[in-house]
Amino acid sequence: MAEARGVWGIDIGQAGLKAIRLRYAEAADQVIAVAFDYVPHPKILSQPDAVAEELIPQALETFLSRNDIQGDQIAISVPGQTALARFIQLPPVQSNKVAEIVKYEARQQIPFDLDDVIWDYQTLGGGMQEGDFLLEAEVGLFAMKRDQVQQQLRPFLERKVEVELVQIAPLGLFNFLTYDVLGLRGQEAPADSSEYSIVLDMGADNTMLLVSNGAKIWIRNVPIGGNHFTRALTKEMKLTFAKAEHLKCNATKSPDPRAVFQALRPVFNDYVSEIQRSIGYFSSVNRDATITKVLGMGNGFKLAGLQKFLQQNLQYDVERVETFQALAGDNVLNAPLFQENILSFAVPYGLALQTLGRTSIHTTLLPPEIRTARMIRRKKPWAVLTASALLAFLSISAVGYSTVWSSVSPDRWKEAEAQVSSLKSTVSGFNSQYQAQGSTYEETIAKGDQLVNNADTRLYWLEVYRAINECLPRDTGDALDEMEITRKNRIRLWSITAERKSDLKTWFDQLDPNIKESSMRPDDQANPPSGPGYVFTLEGVHYHNDKNDPTMRDVLYVNKTLLDNLNDWQVQQPTSTAPVPVGKIGISHAAITSAAPAKWIPFDPEAHRAREKGRDDGGGNVFGRPRRRGFGPGAGPDAIPGLAAGPVPGGVPGGPDDAARKPVQMIPETRFTVQFAWQPIPPDERTDARPKPEAGAAAAAGPGAGPGQSATPAPGGPAMAPGMPGDPALADPAAMPVP
Repeated sequence: MAEARGVWGIDIGQAGLKAIRLRYAEAADQVIAVAFDYVPHPKILSQPDAVAEELIPQALETFLSRNDIQGDQIAISVPGQTALARFIQLPPVQSNKVAEIVKYEARQQIPFDLDDVIWDYQTLGGGMQEGDFLLEAEVGLFAMKRDQVQQQLRPFLERKVEVELVQIAPLGLFNFLTYDVLGLRGQEAPADSSEYSIVLDMGADNTMLLVSNGAKIWIRNVPIGGNHFTRALTKEMKLTFAKAEHLKCNATKSPDPRAVFQALRPVFNDYVSEIQRSIGYFSSVNRDATITKVLGMGNGFKLAGLQKFLQQNLQYDVERVETFQALAGDNVLNAPLFQENILSFAVPYGLALQTLGRTSIHTTLLPPEIRTARMIRRKKPWAVLTASALLAFLSISAVGYSTVWSSVSPDRWKEAEAQVSSLKSTVSGFNSQYQAQGSTYEETIAKGDQLVNNADTRLYWLEVYRAINECLPRDTGDALDEMEITRKNRIRLWSITAERKSDLKTWFDQLDPNIKESSMRPDDQANPPSGPGYVFTLEGVHYHNDKNDPTMRDVLYVNKTLLDNLNDWQVQQPTSTAPVPVGKIGISHAAITSAAPAKWIPFDPEAHRAREKGRDDGGGNVFGRPRRRGFGPGAGPDAIPGLAAGPVPGGVPGGPDDAARKPVQMIPETRFTVQFAWQPIPPDERTDARPKPEAGAAAAAGPGAGPGQSATPAPGGPAMAPGMPGDPALADPAAMPVP
């Protein structure tokens, strides 16, 4: 319920201080105007030689000297153009979650840190309540920088005037519109009507434009005010500002009114254009809205001809507020000074109405620290009184208990105290057991989370193994029918190991420079890996031997197939339907770290063909040759059917089709080790193209280096050893004596 004491609404504008004191008569349900004051500034604050920091305190001092505000509440306004007002349509949300949603929206809408602003919000009309959910609700968000609020409060705080409400001027206009024009009282919910009213409050430098139907609000600041008309006269008629202001206020009494209005016409046109543009934008976002009338307010609206000009150009009824219909108090309303300036009292009138609790708006920009300190101070007397009463009761109770205690034997409570002690011990034991079980539970949950949360990273390992498999050479088309093992495009890997490194650069620095130079990409050489990752080691063997192409045998075959593919960004084999990422998933710095000299070993082609066709005698022999089990050439994980375990100068006597068997061949066996680094790249960070290498990396490879591959070392170069590629003795098996 509203308090019986009076409320002052104060609006300090560019031209002066306007204040009105209201009181609410509960018995008659009537708001009564008790007093008012109007203190004009000696100069308009926007004039170049006006000092607002001096004129505003002077006006406030004059007001305080003429009015007794002791015991009254004070409400002040802040300019609408210095504040931020946003109206947000909320999604369907639970009623108790509205504050969280609005705070999130405030961070998005307010272009400053929330600690640097004073802000508040209010749910406006138009929403529907469905159970616990609020549907189609609109929220008004109002904010102002903290230092600007402090600047507006400073003159009052310096004079020990306690301000109860700080409100932006447009909401003061809204309070006036809903209470005095639309007839809404208190928290009465307005009907969501399609008929809207426009309020134009013309001040000295700006015009506040408010569009509302009582439920919804739309605000815009029009940067044209009364001073713009005065400046037009000073420019066109070569007058001082004071003379132009006097001529503007008495245009109809001037010797040449036509010349005056001709000088003002451009400003009239600009003013109407701005208002039409604002109305057009509002109508475009509120297509069901219908503008019924325009209310003109502010002393700037007293300009002769303005009302008629707006009515002709806007095609709406334009009314100038001549009285406050819902306000009683003839001593104030009939006072000549009040009647002369009634157009400028709408904002203080609305501020006082809100402080009395007679409007639906309840937001305030009063700093919360001031509100908290004031609340504590108001409750402090009651807290002291309560503490005193409690202390008195405790003193009386202590005297009574001391009397009873003196007559009671301690032995009477010994058994009860022992039971309490036993119970405490039992409870303590249960608590210890509970905490131990809780620790076990937390550890189990942590392990489960680790297993579940690492589910995505396990897929990365499958991608690595798939990439390695895709990088291996393979036969396609007619080459699939090739039975000569030295012509098959095959590499067998019998070992794939991965070792985690806390810093991959340590592994890179330990590599032999000749290895980096001979088989690593130039840009990888120039940009060592860094940070944690894995080093993969591939150990394998191949028997490919192209007699016509020296680069397609021995370790060079590994270089041109497996290593080239590992150095690519992505690889697509002829048998694959889509490219498989390699460097794209984090594989880099691939190099052949060791390669044993090619070794000529015997090979039985018939036994190999039998294995290829699936013929087997079921006893572990292929054409009478025992299949070796164990590790070594032709055995273990790299065993190839048809490779003999030792020297076999010819066929095996007594074997099936012995007469038709082809002689055993001597083929080169090349064993090698390839290593590469892997730092997993998440899918959302991968790129379709390899990043360009740093400048100078390509030049480091020397002439002849192709993209993604270093220059091939010349035969007999420093990176080669006897038996390595380029040794002429390996080109022809006849050059190697059969053991």
